[in-house]
Amino acid sequence: MLHSMSTTLEAATERSAAEVNEEIRALWRRSGGTLTTEQRTEYQRLVMEWAAATPRSHRAA
Repeated sequence: MLHSMSTTLEAATERSAAEVNEEIRALWRRSGGTLTTEQRTEYQRLVMEWAAATPRSHRAA
C-alpha cells in the first residue's frame, strides 16, 4: 500500500522539463540576476527536478 501511495504522489507532482525550465527562467527574471540564499536553494531544487524530468538522451552533451 505504501508503494501505491508513493507512485500516486509522484504522478501528481511530476512536471515536464519544459515546465520546470520555465520556472527556473522566471526565478532568474525575478531575482534580477543575483539569487538570494533562499532563491539559490529553490534554484538547486528546480535544477534537480528538471534533471529528473529530462530524458537521459537530452542531458548527455
